[in-house]
Amino acid sequence: NLFAGAIFPGLLLAGLYFAYIFVRCNINPKLGPPISKQEASGYTARQKWAMTLKSLLPPLILILAVMGTILGGVATPTEAAGLGAFGAGILAFLNKKLNWTVLKESAYATMKTTSMVMMLFVGGKFFSAVFLSMGGGDVVADLLIGSGMDEWIILFIMMFIVFIMGMFIDWAAILLVTVPIFLPIAIELGFDPLWFSLLLCVNLQTSFLTPPFGYALFYFKGVAPTQFTMMHIYRGIMPFVLLQLLSIGLLCLFPSLVTWLPGVFFG
Repeated sequence: NLFAGAIFPGLLLAGLYFAYIFVRCNINPKLGPPISKQEASGYTARQKWAMTLKSLLPPLILILAVMGTILGGVATPTEAAGLGAFGAGILAFLNKKLNWTVLKESAYATMKTTSMVMMLFVGGKFFSAVFLSMGGGDVVADLLIGSGMDEWIILFIMMFIVFIMGMFIDWAAILLVTVPIFLPIAIELGFDPLWFSLLLCVNLQTSFLTPPFGYALFYFKGVAPTQFTMMHIYRGIMPFVLLQLLSIGLLCLFPSLVTWLPGVFFG
């Protein structure tokens, strides 16, 4: 349900990004210059299509295979992840980039990431178990629901808390701590749990792009050319943050963007 519900929000975000980049590059072509006529003239139309399909089809097939097995009920997310890793290995082999060094580095990076997530999972479980067993969840629920505020204001408060946390804390820790507390409140207020979950995910994605401590910003700084400073990245990311906030607003106005497709697939 979550994977199916995320398809239209993902396409919405991609469409907003595309529209913004298209308009900006048309206003200022220097931001996204096209291939020079001299370079383009060296290839025939058939060669251009062949190069495009060669670059596009393999990852697209891999994505469809992973998502398709989940949506079709053939595999669990964990099994689909294994299929994706196997498919990525095949692509690396076909592109002659699979060797012992790459395999070793990939295994080491996977081990580090898995260990980190598992430790966050254990810590988050301990925290939420103690917090909920001592009645903390009921206190928060009574505080918000009993305040008499409109349900949309309460939703905004919960999303704002998650947004601020996303600037400083890893996503896995946030989900493990907040979902056991906020999801029952959302259900009590009459919000669809699937819609609320996807709204929370888009909100988290937005917070990772937000200065000063957005995780995605520091990752981008690590892979960007050296002439780009953090101030360049901060200035450049703000339009995309606004687009993310616009998408959250659209999901609030049109909840069927999340709930329609899971209803078609699973009833």
